[in-house]
Amino acid sequence: MRRHMLLAGLALALGGCGARESLAPRPGASLPVAPYGARATPTPPQLLKPEPQTRPARSDDLIQASEARRSDEFDLPPN
Repeated sequence: MRRHMLLAGLALALGGCGARESLAPRPGASLPVAPYGARATPTPPQLLKPEPQTRPARSDDLIQASEARRSDEFDLPPN
């Protein structure tokens, strides 16, 4: 049992240490074509950067105005 735990820990430790290289397409492959209307093909770091719409900013004030809750005709007692 202890040996299995040691092997699992070793596997996790070795799995976490990978080589960090700059991103580039595989040999013989090219980057995706430029989007419609773009002047140039985006670089790999530009492709990895999320758009603002993808990761919107968080709003702390979720309630804009205090409103009375309307009645729910489907809120029936259990039978």
